[in-house]
Amino acid sequence: MNLRPILVIALLLSGCATRAPEPGTSVAESRFDQLVVPGRTTRAELLAAFGPTKTVQFDSGMETWLYTAPAAGGHTELVLLLGPDGIVRKLRKRPPYPTDSAP
Repeated sequence: MNLRPILVIALLLSGCATRAPEPGTSVAESRFDQLVVPGRTTRAELLAAFGPTKTVQFDSGMETWLYTAPAAGGHTELVLLLGPDGIVRKLRKRPPYPTDSAP
């Protein structure tokens, strides 16, 4: 049995897997701006629109969620603060730093 085609396919698939962003973390900033409204957008709406992402939960019931958006020279960080009721309280955008594009 010739294993060469199987090895080539495995290498191609592994290369794709290592380059793909984590599910839900990379979003289009324009879509984010249209859908996220502090005081109104819910946890369920975020999950439906963008999927799961990196979160930090606090003892108070508050949570921070981090999404990123591709931008020239790196990526913009989109940080959300959710209340214990699951509603977005605040959002902050951090544009790319000059060092973001450095290898």
